[in-house]
Amino acid sequence: MKVLGLTGSVGMGKSTAAAMLRKMSVPVFDADRAVHQLLGPGGAAVAAVSAAFPGVGKNGGIDRAALGARVFGDRAALERLEKILHPPVGEAERRFVARARSQGRRRVVLDIPLLFERGGYKRVDAVLVVWAPSFQQRMRVLARPGMTPQRLAFIRKQQVSDAEKRRRADYLVPSGLGRAVTWRHLRRALRALG
Repeated sequence: MKVLGLTGSVGMGKSTAAAMLRKMSVPVFDADRAVHQLLGPGGAAVAAVSAAFPGVGKNGGIDRAALGARVFGDRAALERLEKILHPPVGEAERRFVARARSQGRRRVVLDIPLLFERGGYKRVDAVLVVWAPSFQQRMRVLARPGMTPQRLAFIRKQQVSDAEKRRRADYLVPSGLGRAVTWRHLRRALRALG
């Protein structure tokens, strides 16, 4: 079974590409969704995150806006949060891959925003990098609720540059030229992988 890594900098269209891959019947593990479940009401990480960041608990889960405000611009706080979240996300990923393998799947995709930053590229057979021109990225991200140029700058500092991601990619997937182009590039990458 081939394990593909899907990544891209913030606002590059990775979620759209992941949705397209699902429509192509490729199982996709969504690391961000796993984090949402861990922090949601009754989530497995709620107690640990609440203890590490008092005051962020809300309605049996974690207030993501309050948590974001606590870690924004604070590298040590962000690292503390990652130490809590990364092990259970990694375990969920391993279960996903094992389940797909036992089902006889030909390939799976790991949708991981920080694939290069956290060494996830070592666990995959090939990397697909979704990208768009920087002006489109900026427009997309700044249109999100609560996003500011300062938050975007902080996020970019946490990520490997888009140019470096593209350099290290096995397959480039453009998302700034329309959905049909993105779809074609994803199909081409899957065919190349067999």
